[in-house]
This record gives sequence, structure tokens and C-alpha cells, in this order.
Amino acid sequence: MEEIRWGIIGCGDVTEVKSGPAFNKVNNSKLVAVMRRDGDKAADYAKRHQVPKWYDNASQLINDPEVNAIYIATPPLQHEAYTIEALKAGKPVYVEKPMTLDASAAQRMTDAANNLKVKLCVAHYRRAQPIFLKVKELLATHTIGDVRLVRLKMLQSPNPVLIAKTADNWRINPVISGGGLFHDLAPHQLDLMTYYFGDVKNAMGISTRQQENTEVDDLVAGNILFANGIVFSGTWCFSVASKDQADICVIYGSKGHISFPMFGNKITVTTDQSTEEYVFEPLQHVQQPMIEKVVDYFLGKGQNPCSGEDALITMQLMDDFTRK
Repeated sequence: MEEIRWGIIGCGDVTEVKSGPAFNKVNNSKLVAVMRRDGDKAADYAKRHQVPKWYDNASQLINDPEVNAIYIATPPLQHEAYTIEALKAGKPVYVEKPMTLDASAAQRMTDAANNLKVKLCVAHYRRAQPIFLKVKELLATHTIGDVRLVRLKMLQSPNPVLIAKTADNWRINPVISGGGLFHDLAPHQLDLMTYYFGDVKNAMGISTRQQENTEVDDLVAGNILFANGIVFSGTWCFSVASKDQADICVIYGSKGHISFPMFGNKITVTTDQSTEEYVFEPLQHVQQPMIEKVVDYFLGKGQNPCSGEDALITMQLMDDFTRK
């Protein structure tokens, strides 16, 4: 392939700004078709974004000869089936996070890609954003010495602004999402932890439902022991008061600490000698840096920025924390 000609399955809210426009802004990449089960909405999306083709049937898009790569942006319930169908059609896949409903499904998707020898990437796009690459650089240069432990806190009031609003609120339907808001936000955070700190030796957690008007657990706490001895502890709660909301990750080392939000643009590095801040411009399309890497990988010009095997680790951690 000399150019990636994308088809999107599930052109919903997440594709309006975060990802969709970026496919036409990346070199050697073009968005040529979109699909949504509601044909009127698919047609409207195609018209507004100047996409040549639209479908209300995923199989038709997958088998369109002008489409040579598939981006799956449906809710997680459909990720496995659409991914495997596209892989069987010989078309590389870029699938949204969470990769799927649980680790078992993620394993089947990964096995399918390997057995069929078709490329698969997962949209853990924070791996490619400048702010999180800077954290990785600070760790690599031992700015805070040897890393000892990580503390992550994600506390949000009900219906947090961090979550895209949809008419059916599928994110709190466990059949569709795999869990609650934890399953929507935690993949970003847990993937970064394994990206930074490597192999997991052990993981455990607890989860519970504290609000009566929900079908999903809204409080999750989890711990990871990495193979290198670093310990991670995270807490996610989606029923706190507005004034108690928090989004913070702190990495403690032998010479200081690095703190940063998962949904923000500033890193603070504190050592015995100084405190330094790094501020980053917000990205217009948050997935664009990752899509650039995916396009290069699909064209044979780079490495896989996040493989099925990588994302499977995150899915297993979420299962461990929620005791699935």
C-alpha cells in the first residue's frame, strides 16, 4: 500500500473531533467511507466531513474495494466481531479502546490478527501525545532517580464532563461497555503504566457499586506490582461531590516526584533542588499523533505503536481489578 484509505465503522461522537478529521490530515492517509447503523446519521456525517461514501452496513464497508484499512469506533460490544471480520477480509484494523469487553475477547482478537497475519493496532493514543512522551523521557533520564511507587486518583461526580455524552448513555450499560465509567477511562491510564514500567508481576483489586441508580460498579481500587519492583495504586470513583473531583497521577522516585493529570496539559517535576513545570498546547485532534504512527505501521514504515498484545495486558488488569 502507498496510501491508507480508511473506512470508519461507528462514526459517532468520538470521531467528530478526536479522531475523524485527523485521518485526512496525516500524510499518506485518506478517509473514504464511514458507516453507522442509522443511515441518515451516516449520510449526515459524510456530508459534513466531506467523506465520499457512507454505509449503514458494516460488512459492505469492510468489503468496499476502495477501503484498505478499518477504524472501529463503535461501543466495545461490537469491537470483537467487527475486528475479526475486517481481519478475515485482509484489512488492517485500528480499534478503539477499551479493546473489547474483557481479556478473553481481547485474546481472541489478538490471536486472529496473528493467525491471519493482518495488522492490528489499539487506540491507546496517549502513548503518542507530547505530554506523555515527556513523562517517559523524564523517567528514562532518571530525573527523579529510581522509581519507587505510583499513586493515581480519578475522582469524578456523576455524569462527569470528561465523558462524551450520548443519547443512550451506553457507557453505563455493562452489556455494551464491559463495565461502567471505569472501563471508559481506566484503559488510558493503565496502558500508560505498562508503557512506562513494563511487565506486570501481580495485580489485584476491588470494585463495588455505591450508587443505587446504576447497574455498574462506580468505585474501583487496584494495585499492580511490576516485575521491576515498582508498585502502582489507583482509585477510581464516579460518585464524589463536584468539589472533590480529582485527576492526578504522581510517580515517586528516590530523588523526587513527577505529577500530571490524564486529562490536562501540565507536568510538574519536584526534586530537592527545584520544581519545574512543562506546559503543552492542547491538541485539536487528540488521536492525530497516534494515527500518524498507525499509518506508518500499516505502510511498513514503523513499528506497531500499540499491539493487541499490549492492549490485552490492560484488559487483563481491568478484569483483575473488577474481579471478572
